Amino acid sequence: MSPKQVIRHLVLVAASAGALARSASPTAFLSPEHHFLYVAEPGIRNYVEYGGVGVLVYDMDAGHKFVKRIPTFAEVAGEQPENVKGVAASATTGRLFVSTIKRVAAIDLKTEQILWNRTYEGGADRLAVSPDGKILYVPSLEGPHWHAVDAATGDVLAKIVTDSGAHNTIYGSDGRYVYLAGLKMPKLLIADAASHKVVKEVGPFGNVVRPFTINGAQTLCFVNVNDLLGFEVGDMKTGKMLHRVEVAGYAKGPVKRHGCPSHGIALTPDEKELWLADGANERVHIFDATVMPPRQVATIKLRDQPGWITFSLDGRYGYPSTGEVIDTRTRKIVTALTDEKGRAVQSEKVVEVVMSDGRPTRNGDQFGIGRKK
Repeated sequence: MSPKQVIRHLVLVAASAGALARSASPTAFLSPEHHFLYVAEPGIRNYVEYGGVGVLVYDMDAGHKFVKRIPTFAEVAGEQPENVKGVAASATTGRLFVSTIKRVAAIDLKTEQILWNRTYEGGADRLAVSPDGKILYVPSLEGPHWHAVDAATGDVLAKIVTDSGAHNTIYGSDGRYVYLAGLKMPKLLIADAASHKVVKEVGPFGNVVRPFTINGAQTLCFVNVNDLLGFEVGDMKTGKMLHRVEVAGYAKGPVKRHGCPSHGIALTPDEKELWLADGANERVHIFDATVMPPRQVATIKLRDQPGWITFSLDGRYGYPSTGEVIDTRTRKIVTALTDEKGRAVQSEKVVEVVMSDGRPTRNGDQFGIGRKK
């Protein structure tokens, strides 16, 4: 190559690099994203043998290696540890929220210090945080109401009385609606997040609503109900129940917890698959969600009875509450979570947080909600 050709080649390379830099996201050149899984404990009732007390942090990019334990609630001599009931994160405000049967605590994701720790009338259950990180919806512990809470201070903003046995909560991705499921009602309630009032119902379903998930467009809900090894599908626009789907090839049996054959349901982020917990048979059943009703296509055997399922933001990993990490493409278990003592970790309360240059930039959700717009 002649000197002129070399110079021309270098100019072309530089121009190409400049074009790439202009088209790529600026953050790609600052610091690589790093993905962490935050696991709140005790996340199976108050059983400390599954990981003790605190928030365990795992490096998802390094084979889910244990990183550290963030202290939360001090154990009091003579008292049982408090069951963790829910976990939620906001990368926008840099906070992690953990609810127990009595309280909610806000943790700074950068300093890992507890910013506030508040108890609420009627206790607390599985909470949700708004997309902008400003408001928490905190259900009372299977009680008559939810509290809308200022996420910055823990102060109560409003009380939403439903008399439904408040239990599970999902905040819609656009922040307009909050989805409320109670243990005493065969319907899913939809609250307006601005007025803090229930504006719509979905159902009735075949029994009371247990864990549930929604698609990204907020048009469909997929719900577990009591006494069903399977799930039901609801239309959130019309309020009608659409389908009842029972697991084929497996029988209902006794379960350790929740009293519900299927307690755990999640959509992959691309909404192509629906994963369903099967307690008695210690399995996750996979359904093709591109057809309606979803069609059963595969099953994965677990080490214990699952009571919850969620996914990584990119959909690469599935997280049943039994502590295994499943590759969603191969449907193989690739590892299992352990703590610093080597104990097998289990929890129904896990959430992903993405860090860039030590700062939270994105977060997942404890529910396996669809992310297809």
